[in-house]
Amino acid sequence: MSISPTQLRANLYKILDQVLKTQKPIEIVRNGQLLEISVKNVKSKTGGLEHLKPHPNTINGNPDDLVRVDWSSYWQGDKEL
Repeated sequence: MSISPTQLRANLYKILDQVLKTQKPIEIVRNGQLLEISVKNVKSKTGGLEHLKPHPNTINGNPDDLVRVDWSSYWQGDKEL
């Protein structure tokens, strides 16, 4: 949606609320050029980790701990994969 600066000035807070609600940018046409008002996604306090999906078959912990694991019972020789 494109609007003029006059429309923006007359409805500024309403337009800003609309952009926040819909997450869709608004274009402003000024002197034949387009400007845009959009939501800037700022990193959350968790760094975006809240959007990660669980992976139940992964190992959670310190990778250095895996160095001390005895893997000999899992070794099956030079079997081709």
